[in-house]
Parts: sequence; C-alpha cells; structure tokens
Amino acid sequence: MLHRLPHNGAAGGFCSSDPFRLQVSTSWELFQGGGNRVSAAKSSLLGTIPQNLQTLAWTGPAAAKRFDITRQVWAFPDPAMQGFQNQVPDQTPPTSRRLVAVVVTHNRLDKLGPTIDRLLASGPSHLSAIVIVDNASTDDTADWLATQTNPRLDIVTSKVNLGGAGGFETGMRHAVARHDPDWLVVMDDDARPLPGALAAFHALPPENWDAIAAAVYFPDGRICEMNRPSRNPFWHWRLFLRTFRKGRNGFHIAHDEYAKDGCEIDVTSFVGFFVSRRALGMAGYPDGRLFLYGDDGLYTLGLTRAGGRIAFLPQIAFEHDFTTFGGSGAAKGQRFRPLWKVYYHHRNLLLLYRMAAGWLFWPVLLIVLPKWFSKVRHHSGSRRAFLRLMGRAIADGLFNHLDVSHETILRMTGPEGDQGDGPSG
Repeated sequence: MLHRLPHNGAAGGFCSSDPFRLQVSTSWELFQGGGNRVSAAKSSLLGTIPQNLQTLAWTGPAAAKRFDITRQVWAFPDPAMQGFQNQVPDQTPPTSRRLVAVVVTHNRLDKLGPTIDRLLASGPSHLSAIVIVDNASTDDTADWLATQTNPRLDIVTSKVNLGGAGGFETGMRHAVARHDPDWLVVMDDDARPLPGALAAFHALPPENWDAIAAAVYFPDGRICEMNRPSRNPFWHWRLFLRTFRKGRNGFHIAHDEYAKDGCEIDVTSFVGFFVSRRALGMAGYPDGRLFLYGDDGLYTLGLTRAGGRIAFLPQIAFEHDFTTFGGSGAAKGQRFRPLWKVYYHHRNLLLLYRMAAGWLFWPVLLIVLPKWFSKVRHHSGSRRAFLRLMGRAIADGLFNHLDVSHETILRMTGPEGDQGDGPSG
C-alpha cells in the first residue's frame, strides 16, 4: 500500500504536517494453529518484498505476530523473533542526527542487562552514546556496570535514590553537557527498542517534530496500556465529550492508530520518548522533585503547552517488561507493588490533572477521588497503609508539596507495604 499523509493538519489534529512525505508499508498477521497461514489476498503482497525478507515472513512462530515493514526496517514485538534481527540488512542511510540514550536503573540488573545489549546492537551511527543513571542500586548493578568496557557507555552513579524523575533529570542534563546530542531517547531499565527501532527513527525526514513517542508493547506483543499516548481532552472539546462516553479510551489514542502512519499527540511516557534539543529549549528538563510517576506526563504536556509538537509514530517500536501492578483474580492489574508507589502515582496525577484541566480541575476532582479511594478493595492485607498513602498524596498534590522525602513515604507505608525495585526503588 502507498500512503501519503495529509498536509497541514487533519480533523482532530491527527496525522498532521506530513511527517512522512512518501512511505511504503505493509502489515499482516500470522495466526495460531494449523501452521503459518495467511489469506491468498494478502499473499500477493510478497511481490513487493525482497526474497530474503519473504523467507523470514514465513518462518516465524505461529503465534499471532504483527510485522511492520517500513523501508525494509523490521520491528518484532516478541522475543521469539529477535533472533532474526541480524539477518535483516540495515539499508537505512545514516543521518546527521546525533542520538544519545538515557536509561535510569535501580536494583534491576536482570532488566538492565538486556536493555543495554539491545541498545548496543545499534551501531554508533544510530546511537552515539548511552548514559546509564544508577539510582543508588544495592544489588550487583554497580559491580556489573564496572565490568562494562564499551566506550559508548557513560555511567552516572547517584549516592542517593533520586527516583525515576530525578534520574531522568540528572541523566538528560548530563547527556546534553557531555555528549552535545541533537536528540535524546529516554527509557526505564525494563524498556528497550525493538530491533530496527532506532534505524526507523533515523529514516524520518529532518526535524518535522519537536519530540516523538514510540509504540510500546509488552514482550508478548500486546499494546502496553500505561504507555499509550493521549490528547488533552480539555484542549479538544470533541475529545472532551467523547471522554464522558468512553473514559480513558476517549482521549488516549485508539488501538488502530498502532497500525497507521502516525498522529499528533499532547502527552506520552518516558518509554521510547525521543526529544530534540529544540524541545529542551522550550520545556527544559523534567522536575526531579516528582520522584516517580507523572514526570513524563507533566513534561510532555508542558512541552505541548509551550508550542512543541509531539508525534506518535508506530513505525518506531519499543517493548516494556512492566511489573508494577500485581494481584490476582479481581485485583489482577490493580494492586500497586510496592505499595509506596500509591503515593507518587496519585499525588503527581493530581498535578497533571490541574495542568490539563485548568479551571475545570475542581469538578474533575469530585469525579476522580471516589474512584481512587475505591481502589482500596484491591489491597487486602494493606488497606490501612493504602488509605494513609492516598490521603497524604491528595493533600500534597493539592498544595503542590514536592519536597517530601522518599524515606518519609517508606515510613508511612510501614510493614504492611510490599517491597519492590525499579528505577525509583
């Protein structure tokens, strides 16, 4: 199929400003059961694909995988397919963009190792350096990093746990001062580009956007909901009305956008987020005082408010091996692990709502607070601690208190709370 994006914006702000002048892309599904089968109609697409790529198309596992071919760059949203990455020739011409990655880690060496390996699989022409912020890890992370000799690795060690927000602020400032990049790409230690993602970034036309959000998947290929970008419904009245009918699906981009060519967004996460130097000049750096959660939403919404243009481009794909939400049965996916994350999630979400909603913040608050407190039912065995953290989060969010120490939050959590690791602790 031959796609040409509309010029000068489209209804609702989607697919604006012709980010890809002309692009050839093909997608299909391999379905489980009975071997690898595709319809006769779709098999005609093979005429447009080089012979070496046709072979790969038919030898993958029969497990409902989606493949995107964009200028012969492949993205595999499943670990089982990653072995093919070295068999696919990289025909993307190098660009003059100097790209530097920033990765924040804390006590997750099992996640960090695969992420660094994946990043280093891209050559220096696609990734100049990798800044790793070790957020005062107490496991074997520091020892492992000390053994790494690749000259593209630049390790920044913090003596205290700065949280994900503090880590990103520190890492981004360091990357700019030390490496003078044209673009940064940021991610947690449990997130990494899928094969071909950085090549797809470099294949983009020069600087049509100030920042770019990748499509983020779980390792099994499902869309990672927490990393689904969105528009601000309070700036787009049609989306505002749709949000009343559909909830979060009213303002988050639709799932079918992941199979299209891209669209303009207002808010996204720091997983596969590419930010230009021009954007840094407009929005500055993330606020490290936020510690964890919401720093990405507040930063990207602030960038949009400052006049920056952010694109969601699913041709660039990342995976996120995400484990914060646990539980089983009715509580599956609803329980915070570790429990202290309840505080940061809700405090910072209040700040985000205030920035997004403006004068409508107070009516919105009357809607969201009952929903938040209802989450206590998913925290059997730690409900008192949940309510303590939630109450403090709401008070600090309303009064913009961002200087609460992490140690204070851990003491509030007490022995009821689950323990866990991540970029923050």
